[in-house]
Amino acid sequence: DKTLLLCFIDLPTPFWPCRSKMEKHLQVISVLQWVISFLVMGAACTVLLIYMFCTDCWLIAAIYTAWLIVDWNTPKQGGRRSSWVRSWTVWTYFRDHFPIRVGNSVAGTTYFGYHPHGIFCFGAFCNFGTEATGFSKKFPGIKPSLATLAGNFRLPVLRDYLMSGGICPVNRNSIDYLLSRNGTGNAVVIVVGGAAESLQCAPGMNSVTLKNRKGFVRLALQKGSDLVPVYSFGENDAYKQVIFEEGTYWRYLQRRLQKILGFAPCLFHGCGLFFGNTWGIVPYCNPITTIVGEPITVPKIEDPTEEMVELYHAMYIKSLQCLFDKYKTRFGLKESDVLHIQ
Repeated sequence: DKTLLLCFIDLPTPFWPCRSKMEKHLQVISVLQWVISFLVMGAACTVLLIYMFCTDCWLIAAIYTAWLIVDWNTPKQGGRRSSWVRSWTVWTYFRDHFPIRVGNSVAGTTYFGYHPHGIFCFGAFCNFGTEATGFSKKFPGIKPSLATLAGNFRLPVLRDYLMSGGICPVNRNSIDYLLSRNGTGNAVVIVVGGAAESLQCAPGMNSVTLKNRKGFVRLALQKGSDLVPVYSFGENDAYKQVIFEEGTYWRYLQRRLQKILGFAPCLFHGCGLFFGNTWGIVPYCNPITTIVGEPITVPKIEDPTEEMVELYHAMYIKSLQCLFDKYKTRFGLKESDVLHIQ
């Protein structure tokens, strides 16, 4: 008799990350692509464009440069938003990394004041520069345009990337066009504190730079656009920052570079790419909840007096403080925490 011997070998199964780990990796990648794009895309594409002129690809560089000259004023004239880009799946992974949420709703032609700045304005970008949090459904009839540094729109490729999300330069010509010459239902979102505020952001900090920022109120009066305070709880928790004391050499250097460059160079860190207990540029996974306040009805006055500007500026500050106090305990803050206006 012949005996048939069967040998079963337990072969190792192919390694695949579990779904939750894979999604987490995608979330990190989606956030990193935005951070790196914002930091280096403009400079890298500028260098690449110059280099291409020295190669056999000079014709491509020349055509793009010619088109850039023709298209130079587009950012100031409403930009070139793309519903397709705003709806990319990558933004849902971006949203879920923190996660980011938005609440409340408004209607009409409005002027949003966003607070606080944070390091990269993650809440502002995700809520108003993409459809990841469902802005168009929660705010029907409103078309947001997030305003950022005008210098970003002088850099090749980066300018087109920003415009595709409906992002515009934060200058008078651009905002004036959106509020008065580009139809109805437009909402300009301006990060009021700007670069100065980013120097004060750190986990646990509830401070906004607003006391002497009155230009946005004057423009709202001239256009008759409602003022809407917006506060993002958790925006300052995305990174840890080394905050230098006023009067020190390093603080002086930051202020000096801020005036020259238009933005404040911050010394910050998040977590590492592969290990959460190491330093890196990946933002911490702390929830960011953006609350849109009640609109302040503003009359249209072509030449508002200083007293009128002061009045509505005070109303705006009071409305922002009420918004903060109403929701602070719902999003991890204590009843004793206060919003500091600088």
